[in-house]
Parts: sequence; C-alpha cells; structure tokens
Amino acid sequence: MSETSTTVTHEVTLTDVAAAKVKALLAQEGRDDLRLRVAVQPGGCSGLIYQLYFDERLLDGDAVRDFDGVEVIVDKMSVPYLAGATVDFADTIEKQGFTIDNPQAQGSCACGDSFH
Repeated sequence: MSETSTTVTHEVTLTDVAAAKVKALLAQEGRDDLRLRVAVQPGGCSGLIYQLYFDERLLDGDAVRDFDGVEVIVDKMSVPYLAGATVDFADTIEKQGFTIDNPQAQGSCACGDSFH
C-alpha cells in the first residue's frame, strides 16, 4: 500500500532579495524551524490587510512553495487573494521592509496597508 501526499502550492513569488533577508533574519534568531507565512485578513480601511510573519506551524490546507531553502506558506483562504503576488524586500531611504506587489488588489488605501 503506497502512501500519497499531495502538496498544495500557491502562486506567491519570493524575490531573491527577500529570500536572502528571510534567511538572514532566521539565522539571527537561530531558528531553522520557521516558515514565512503570507496571508490576507479582513480589516484596514480598504477591506483586507496583508499579514507577513514567521510561523512554525503548518496548518491543514496550507499551500507551500520553497524559494532557495525558504518555505513560504499561504493558508487556503488567502491563496486566491494572493495569486500572482510578489514579496520583495526594499532597503531605500523612502522605504525599508518587506513589500507585497499584488495584481489581485483592485484598489488600496493611502497608507498602502490594505486593499480590496
């Protein structure tokens, strides 16, 4: 009897720069058991807000992709909202931190933290 496991995948891309930053942060924490979770949740002034955080859990229905050793996970409810999205890391005078470029977002608020 053979055991088959189907791994669901998602369409979020992690740039090389963002993957390197995630690796550096994990090394700083001394953790190799964490994954980068990307999600959308109700909230913000435009209806949905992004969430980006490290998670040691792998939940039922999570979609997983590996980027050069960095696992990016998206919960099954967030997958359609994030299809085609790119997670990058900016380090400029104007902006520092992770950014999400999402073609699914029809509009966003002035602060750029939420979308619909």
